Amino acid sequence: MTDIQLYSQISSLPSDLEKQVSDFVSSLKKKSKAGKKLKERQFGYAKDFFKMSHDFDEPLEFI
Repeated sequence: MTDIQLYSQISSLPSDLEKQVSDFVSSLKKKSKAGKKLKERQFGYAKDFFKMSHDFDEPLEFI
């Protein structure tokens, strides 16, 4: 459905139903914004998630 088709369908509604559509669109926008919030990262969250070898800094051996 194109924007023009959607607009023409909404325009043909009675004014009380147009208000309901407007309220619904507003609630969808609020949900959309709320879902995009990033969670604040917690310090140390990945602790012990992976292990590094004790010789991590040593040069690699070439064969």
